[in-house]
Amino acid sequence: MRKILIVDDEPNIVMSLEYTFKKNNFEVFIARDGQEALEILQNQLPDVIILDVMMPLVDGFETLEQIKKNEKLQHCKVMFLSAKNKESDIEKGMALGADAYLTKPFSIKKVVEQVNELLG
Repeated sequence: MRKILIVDDEPNIVMSLEYTFKKNNFEVFIARDGQEALEILQNQLPDVIILDVMMPLVDGFETLEQIKKNEKLQHCKVMFLSAKNKESDIEKGMALGADAYLTKPFSIKKVVEQVNELLG
């Protein structure tokens, strides 16, 4: 079973993504901020990480930097899903090593398509 980690501090977004990916046969892990995500990643190796940028404690950019430093997580595909939609934000996310960057508001269908594309 494929694993996905959803990192977002907005409950409605987390619930809709969790429901959708469970329906699509993913094992789903949830983190409300970057710090919680990094704790989960000590024990879980998801295939895909969906990451918000603006979160309490540790933001998405910093979280991605930490993920990229961890050799065990090199295989993880990382997709930003963020309201930060300026060209400079998207460029920063991609420069840090994200595999994709979608902006909010988003369509669930588009998110699923992007994740399936990342997984090949």
